[in-house]
Amino acid sequence: MHALKDIEHKLRTGALTRREFIAALSALGLSAAACPSLLGGNAFAADMPQKGGRFRLGLSGGSTTDVLDPAQTTDTVARFLIFGSIGNNLVEIDHQANAVPELAESWEASPDARKWVFKLRKGVEFHNGKTLDADDVLYSMNHHRGKDSKSGGKGLVKAIVDIKKIDNLSVAFELESGNADFPYLLSDYHFVIGPKDDGFNTGIYTGAYILKDFEPGVRAFATRNPNYFKPDRGWFDELEILVINDVNARTNALKTGQIDAMNRCELKTVHLMKRMPGIEILKQDGYKHYTFAMQTDQAPYNNNDVRLALKYGIDREQMVKTILRGYGTVGNDHPISPSNRFFAKDLPQRTFDPDKAKFHLKKAGLEKTTFSLHTADAAFVGAVDAGVLYKEQAAKAGIDIKVVREPNDGYWSNVWMKKPFCAVYWGGRPTEDMMFSTSYARDAAWNDTSWDNEKFNQLLVAARSELDEAKRRTMYADMQEIVRDDGGVVVPMFSSDLAACNDKVGHGPLAVNWEVDGNKAAERWWFKK
Repeated sequence: MHALKDIEHKLRTGALTRREFIAALSALGLSAAACPSLLGGNAFAADMPQKGGRFRLGLSGGSTTDVLDPAQTTDTVARFLIFGSIGNNLVEIDHQANAVPELAESWEASPDARKWVFKLRKGVEFHNGKTLDADDVLYSMNHHRGKDSKSGGKGLVKAIVDIKKIDNLSVAFELESGNADFPYLLSDYHFVIGPKDDGFNTGIYTGAYILKDFEPGVRAFATRNPNYFKPDRGWFDELEILVINDVNARTNALKTGQIDAMNRCELKTVHLMKRMPGIEILKQDGYKHYTFAMQTDQAPYNNNDVRLALKYGIDREQMVKTILRGYGTVGNDHPISPSNRFFAKDLPQRTFDPDKAKFHLKKAGLEKTTFSLHTADAAFVGAVDAGVLYKEQAAKAGIDIKVVREPNDGYWSNVWMKKPFCAVYWGGRPTEDMMFSTSYARDAAWNDTSWDNEKFNQLLVAARSELDEAKRRTMYADMQEIVRDDGGVVVPMFSSDLAACNDKVGHGPLAVNWEVDGNKAAERWWFKK
């Protein structure tokens, strides 16, 4: 029962008093006997969030090229730090995948969803003492909209025609066409709100923690913001993020008590971690997927028969079984997961078919071609093994893949969107429009396959503004089919996110929009008493 779980979570995190909790139970037709453990004094006190302690988090996904500008954030550590710990957006995604107010207090849309007015919370302070106002929102959003902007979120804001200040605490957005999912867009991790005129490289934001030290690719350290506007968040006195890209080193650090939590467990050994006393495994099933991206504007990947050959030449079931150890589901060469609202469940699943792969490769006249696949475990845990397995599978179809192992450090700067065929992970997005607009639209900054399909681009705009749910579903199903059959990505699998923490760490229900509780663990978690 979602409502019961929600109010239980609010009680545990201090958002409800015991009296308010009992009243909420009554509204559901339940009595306090429904949750005796929560209202028992000792159990309740033990589960309640406690302020204090240093939360030490070991993360994969950090590089010496990381910066503090959310527009340039490409990997986990910087995203977790800026978006999840020291900064906030107008909107956030909760554990039920709903778009809920964050720096915004509320919003209203015109009937055609073309105009949106967001009202800001009063009294929110940046870490430098400045009070948040509408000018900060305009400054932050325009940071991604400029002609020369290199922001990864530029494609998402392209549809914004104008942003105007109504008053100090109100901002109006005008879109080129209606977008029923516009609040979700503003939850994207690029759109952290910074103070006007202070730039985006100072680390000054509004979040639960104040940045004290940042060594890209090594470490970040922050302390609790005493003026944080969320009374039920930001429990730790100190936050220390350690970049530990090697999964064995992360695991050992957790086992020996050097860190309190880690992301991306080693799937080969997670069953052993489950047996360890004092360790909790956290599983999230959301939008995360792995791809092998081909640059469709470069030969030989500009030939769709080559792309189809490579798509038919991979055994997805074996990938999920071997690389993910069953912690995931097969992909269908498009980025929309079964967790998405408009997932095309009736679209036929592509399967491993060596004969079809041979047919398309022969049709392209490239039977003797060697395809160099660039990969590193920085792309995703097991990416190198996935590349080797792909090579073995494709060989059965007469396709020669050469696996090129790249350095982990700098992978997202030097390999992704630079090499014509490479391994990639995507955290996915909570709506179809956000995912497609981020990486598949013609002019998306992160269109990592340089793909351009006219029908797809037309549907993308039409679906965004279509308010009839049935019509939108059909449009998004058509778009998934177009990407599957013409796009430049092999999408073999959707992966569960597996994190781990020691049993001293308390938490509520986990959000699935990003790993480690939607990248918000530092804000949402606490140490048990």
